[in-house]
Amino acid sequence: MSETLSFSLVEIFESLQGEGRNFGRPCVFVRFAGCNLSCSWCDTDCKEKFRSSLPDLVAEISSFKARSVVLTGGEPTIVEGMPELVASLKEAGFWIAVETNGVKDASWLSFVDYVACSPKVEYAHLYDSPMSLKAADEVRVVASSPASADFCRSIREKIAATDYYVSPCDRDGKMDFATAKSVISELGNWSLSVQFHKILGFR
Repeated sequence: MSETLSFSLVEIFESLQGEGRNFGRPCVFVRFAGCNLSCSWCDTDCKEKFRSSLPDLVAEISSFKARSVVLTGGEPTIVEGMPELVASLKEAGFWIAVETNGVKDASWLSFVDYVACSPKVEYAHLYDSPMSLKAADEVRVVASSPASADFCRSIREKIAATDYYVSPCDRDGKMDFATAKSVISELGNWSLSVQFHKILGFR
């Protein structure tokens, strides 16, 4: 099975984690192609740029200095072969984080070290599904509108996490801090998470 796996990818690069609890941690970022959502404000390219076999992918990840890896997208939970990839990365000694929108749970998530969930207010109804994620290490909601406050309250009841964050929405390179601040002031028990990698000029 592992010999025939082929992963659809956008990019692989080494940088610092730019947001959330692990801000500043050196990581290898593996961005998978494809997403199960289509947010109007999304600034992430999810189109396939290349493909890689499991052995080649693990070898490329291992070629970087960082020993932490972030599996992101796109949406990793819709990618075939993730259990095999996670097992291979664990065997190679990596600390593994996954960034997901939380619409789909996956049994292999229990084998990674850190799950960062970013639920989307535009798809609020999908988080009522029994198939959606129920627990994460951190939850980050992009404050795409003032209605995000009500969504945050409902998500806190649906997804158990240690940390809950509100992130400013990035539209055309401009972060909407005003809406994020307004949402947080309504909640009182959430913190601000900024995509510092954009402000500081690194990927």
